[in-house]
Amino acid sequence: MIRFVKPSLLTLGLSLGVCMGSAQAQDDVKIGFIVKKPEQAWFINEQKAATQLGEEKGFSVVRLAGEDGQQVLSAIDNLHSQGAQGFVICPPDVRLGPAIVNRAERYGMKVITVDDRFLGPGGEPIESVPHLGMSGYKIGQQVGKAIAAEMKARGWDPKSVAALRITNYELPTAKERTDGATQALLESGFVKANIFDAPQQNTDTSSAFAAASPVFSKHGNFDHWVIYALNEESVLGGVRASEQYGLSPDQVIGVGINGSGAAFAEFSRKNPTGFYGTMAVSSTMHGRQTADNLYTWITTGDKPKANTETTGTLMTRENWQEVRDDLGL
Repeated sequence: MIRFVKPSLLTLGLSLGVCMGSAQAQDDVKIGFIVKKPEQAWFINEQKAATQLGEEKGFSVVRLAGEDGQQVLSAIDNLHSQGAQGFVICPPDVRLGPAIVNRAERYGMKVITVDDRFLGPGGEPIESVPHLGMSGYKIGQQVGKAIAAEMKARGWDPKSVAALRITNYELPTAKERTDGATQALLESGFVKANIFDAPQQNTDTSSAFAAASPVFSKHGNFDHWVIYALNEESVLGGVRASEQYGLSPDQVIGVGINGSGAAFAEFSRKNPTGFYGTMAVSSTMHGRQTADNLYTWITTGDKPKANTETTGTLMTRENWQEVRDDLGL
């Protein structure tokens, strides 16, 4: 004889607990967002956008700084202690990739890179770590083409113009961008011998200013200058150095990369400066997309594709508010 037993309250409670537990697993998702320069507008926007997405989707974002290798590893330890399941990172040095991956694997955490991609021991990208960023070389080419177009509009002879190339060859992304800009300028008729390097120790305005000032003093025979670099903060440092040297805005064409508060402030000045424009990329999109990719990977197991590249839009004094609105900056 078969006996039918009514489910007890305990059984129902256990079943309900299992269901609630599985839903809670999704609700309790916590991720980290580690950036190398937390004071720069670009990274502020990224972290803010990731946090806002978390509020919309029901996961939490821990915003941390990772300005050197030790601080990055400490940040990962911190995230592990808080129960985070993964993190997005823009590393201070792409060569730290293997060490960061090893630490994450030790804790069973998922990793996505943004802006700067991890490199392995042989200098090749670590394909196992999903990445979202710009094609450094292509966006550099956009910078060079924008400079060449403005030179033509002003009637400058490329053979009598000097270029200030503010460089940071320790960072592959920086080299790709300035290499791309250089190639586009050369293709437009620029003279290679008229391109002068200003190696910077950091990637901010003050470092670029210090690097650029001696270059203007050394090559004072040029009346017209163009300036390009890794980002707009560095280009602004070059522009400030040109002003100190005595060059007027109509003698300088500086084009940066990013599209952040630094550019907005420059475009908002009453009078134009030598900072002509910047290739704007949506830092907001970078923050939201990488956070969303990581959340989806954690909750569904769907790993993002290895490499996603974005492009830039030329932002100038004339169109910056429109471009800012279009890109959600």
